[in-house]
Amino acid sequence: MTAFLGIDLAWGRTARTGLAALDESGRLVASTSVVTDDEVAEFVATHAPGLVVAAIDAPLVVPNATGHRRAERELGAVYRPYNAGAHAANRSLAWLDPPRGATLADRFGWSMDPSSVVAVAIEVYPHPAMVALFGLGAVIPYKAKSGRDVALRRSAFGEVVGHLERVCDETLRLSSSARWASLKNAVVTAQRQVDLERIEDEVDAILCAYVAWLWATDRPGMRVFGDVVDGYIVVPDRPLAPPSRRAIRRPQPIGDGEAELADLFRAEVPHLTADEAERLARVARSGR
Repeated sequence: MTAFLGIDLAWGRTARTGLAALDESGRLVASTSVVTDDEVAEFVATHAPGLVVAAIDAPLVVPNATGHRRAERELGAVYRPYNAGAHAANRSLAWLDPPRGATLADRFGWSMDPSSVVAVAIEVYPHPAMVALFGLGAVIPYKAKSGRDVALRRSAFGEVVGHLERVCDETLRLSSSARWASLKNAVVTAQRQVDLERIEDEVDAILCAYVAWLWATDRPGMRVFGDVVDGYIVVPDRPLAPPSRRAIRRPQPIGDGEAELADLFRAEVPHLTADEAERLARVARSGR
């Protein structure tokens, strides 16, 4: 029996990691969020004790000391117009030397070579996966950022939930999942940002698990940016809608090294929004 796992892996050691497991038919059987690697291992032992295809939202193969990997540049050339480009992953970041995802893959005996059929971990990224699978013109603004109040994010989360049910329910059988019903209720009743933060990683993990299932059942319908030597990211290969004017307005691009520093701030202080972390990175770099 093969299980399919989605792991929305926190880069920092104190932030929460989303987990989701599908059975061999693709049905969602469990999802949650945890903090430690041992808690991840407990979830794997309970819900995926045999052969596994794991889709991990975190860098796995990171040989470069600085800068971007080729996979990020290739993915960005396609998905940046949708605001779905990837942050730089390199060994100058403490949590990527070695990558936490690679450490987990080694612990569970999962190959990180995407040519492997089972007992494999592949690197994925929810934003471009959503753009491809849901036919979006831009990413849905459900992540915490400056200027996004809880009402806006609650509405955006509702969009994510609706698209997951529209596209993935035949496989995941979300409509019959008690846990999914609980997550939907958490979206509808959210009154504070923290109410949405509690479920964000878990919802992302469910999407990642669906991508793991696609990787095993529809390999020709998947695209690999980069390679196993220099690092790679797997995205469903679907016809893309034209980029939308809805694309999220970004602040002024941050300079060399600032993206990595902003990621560090976010990992160490999880309640920071991305905009706040980028502003701190600019100040730290400029010395002002």
